[in-house]
Amino acid sequence: MGNTVIEKIIRHNTGKDVKSGDIVTVNVDRVMIHDIFIPFVGDKFEEMGFTKLWDPDKVVLIYDHLVPASQVDDTRHFHKGDEFAKKYGMKNVHRSDGICHQLMTEAGYVKPGDVVFGTDSHTTTYGCVGAFSSGIGYTEMASILGTGTMWIKVPETIKVVIEGELPKNVMSKDIILRLIGDLGADGATYRALEFSGSTVENMTVASRMTIANMAIEAGAKCALFTPDEKTAEYCEIELNDYQKSLKGDEDAKYLYTITYRAEDFVPVMACPSQVDKIRDTSVLEGTPIDQVFIGSCTNGRLEDLQAAAEVLKGKKVADYVKLIVTPASRKIYLQASKMGILDTLAEAGAMITHPGCGLCCGRAGGILSDGERVVATNNRNFLGRMGTSKVEIYLASPKTAAACAVAGKIVTPEA
Repeated sequence: MGNTVIEKIIRHNTGKDVKSGDIVTVNVDRVMIHDIFIPFVGDKFEEMGFTKLWDPDKVVLIYDHLVPASQVDDTRHFHKGDEFAKKYGMKNVHRSDGICHQLMTEAGYVKPGDVVFGTDSHTTTYGCVGAFSSGIGYTEMASILGTGTMWIKVPETIKVVIEGELPKNVMSKDIILRLIGDLGADGATYRALEFSGSTVENMTVASRMTIANMAIEAGAKCALFTPDEKTAEYCEIELNDYQKSLKGDEDAKYLYTITYRAEDFVPVMACPSQVDKIRDTSVLEGTPIDQVFIGSCTNGRLEDLQAAAEVLKGKKVADYVKLIVTPASRKIYLQASKMGILDTLAEAGAMITHPGCGLCCGRAGGILSDGERVVATNNRNFLGRMGTSKVEIYLASPKTAAACAVAGKIVTPEA
């Protein structure tokens, strides 16, 4: 019997043959803590009686959700984080460089085949480079900081195969939204999603990142892509034999397989206020909107900003509509600036903000009020996510969001 990708990663990590359902203890390669959770992690770490980190170089602290501070209490998180980092010798601290899930791969902290945990549910993002990565709570994180280990149950795997060429107006965001709609918000709970097929092979790492990021919205424990030359170039490494082996075997045991034709995908949206309430944009056309948000750890990468700029070039945001753009990292911000992308967005009427989580998690930078409607490229549309509980959030791709900003209503981007 062959192995799935997640089984290969855990086997390599533990030195044991494993199958889905086994309970194992893994050695952790890297952890990420963000600003919201660092006070709680720090307190729990010391409450457990630990006096030193298992490996300070493997711990990454990123300030992103609360940057820049929008409430007085936000600064307490920064002070607690700085005190903890200084006390325990942490060097990998990012105070204003961007969103945690962008930085973990962009800054080289995560490599193919690694085992990584973070205090955020969207830690599944790092599966874009073939790492097993998953979100955990602050008590589990405190335990890892002291021991360097974590127990897990080996998840069953759902195989997703996508073959063919995507239509011009479809992005990987449309793919993952459609998959979430088909699976349901709990359809992949504690399961691995393993992606393959010619469409996946032709995707950029950034596009894979969008899919891996939103896997948790179907309940997935992780999302995994086979490392390839694009991965190696992005990670600035040469793949070793282990990393090259991270593809599902033909005789591996899968829970089931879902197969899509790329040509069948169309632009879609997740409608208020459920991430699995997926509708084709064509049936929503004409719905008036108040705001558009392009950014987040889901769709704030260079190719996302470029796709939006191509739609907006030479056009203006509709009257009475606000367009807010948030690059996922400082590096992306600078790249987009150098390429003239930010100029195009600004000329169209966009407000461009500092890299961070901000609006996506309803902290700052454009929150909405009762009765307002927003088309957003982030990953969640729960009640109260981007303002009051009476805000309607439609999730969409950057191309769709940009087209809606120009029209002032929901439209389908040109094919």
